Amino acid sequence: MTSARPHDPGAASVPSAAAAGSSGRIGGAAVIQNAYVVNDIDEAIERWHRLWGTGPFIVRRHIVMEQVLYRGQPAALDISAAFVQAGALQIEFICQHNDGPSAFRDAYAPGQEGLHHVAIMPQDYRATVDRFVHLGYPVATELLTRSGRGASFVDTRALCGHMVEIYPASEGLLKLYRRVADEAARWDGRTLRIELDGAS
Repeated sequence: MTSARPHDPGAASVPSAAAAGSSGRIGGAAVIQNAYVVNDIDEAIERWHRLWGTGPFIVRRHIVMEQVLYRGQPAALDISAAFVQAGALQIEFICQHNDGPSAFRDAYAPGQEGLHHVAIMPQDYRATVDRFVHLGYPVATELLTRSGRGASFVDTRALCGHMVEIYPASEGLLKLYRRVADEAARWDGRTLRIELDGAS
């Protein structure tokens, strides 16, 4: 059985939140993101901004995938995502556009919304994924984007009501996290969205 293997350089540094202390850690790494499945990215951005006042949101529409596996089998996945910094935590909105099976559809049918996963970026990506699987929590979706960013979504709903996303610490992903945080730090409160190419 083939498996998507996102690039795992091992030596890359994880975001500071993931390296700070042992408090709040899951699988050897701190939670660095809360992510929500939404029906409409733009409506979710407006709603979140009205409630929390955060911004700007980094938006990637129709992210180009290199490989997607759903519970070990090849699958098609068409998603858009938006990212914003909220204090030490990143917030992500995910909208799935196609009807194929995925970790997102496992949790929410079309038209439903809610908290989907928390994300971690451990020093040893593969060992952390294997540890979750060994404990009885299977990988629902494993993906690799055209830009080289990857992740595994582990189905921990029976344990905590949501999934866990496990990132390999690739430089591309670290760069995205830094940009989201930097844009929030210097935000002028005007531009609510920054659009990036879905292939970037």
